[in-house]
Amino acid sequence: MADEAQTANQGGNDGKAIIPQKVYLKDVSFETPNSPDIFTREWQPQLGVEIDNQIASVAEDTWEVVLTITATVKVGETTAFLAEVHQAGIFTLRGFEPERLERLQNVYCLRTLYPFACAALSDLVTRGGFPQLVLAPMNFENLYEKRRQQAEAGETDPARH
Repeated sequence: MADEAQTANQGGNDGKAIIPQKVYLKDVSFETPNSPDIFTREWQPQLGVEIDNQIASVAEDTWEVVLTITATVKVGETTAFLAEVHQAGIFTLRGFEPERLERLQNVYCLRTLYPFACAALSDLVTRGGFPQLVLAPMNFENLYEKRRQQAEAGETDPARH
């Protein structure tokens, strides 16, 4: 998969192309429902992270891919903060059969957006007065395969994380 993306980015003569056009923040949200009280408590956070994505056609062979990361941190039963980032990108993906196109959208594009989303989320949390939030790397290929298997079993849509 990585080799295919690299070859396509280099403009191979097989007509396939992967061209990131734009990366941007589509939406952000930050809530501290229990401030200022939360800042007086002993800081022993419990982090919950949810990841989702949406894909929409913008033009022929061009897609908007949106990666949504929601981080909820609690101290005990009290919510310290809820932060959400919708990191978007516009990608031209030309010359791929539907199954490969879906994989590129859900692996390559999300892998491209993830570092931007993590940086925006960490900045948002720090500006909210909390310690830096550093998320672990994500293996979008494994997540996509898991979703495909669940979809084949009739449990979910493979294009959503």
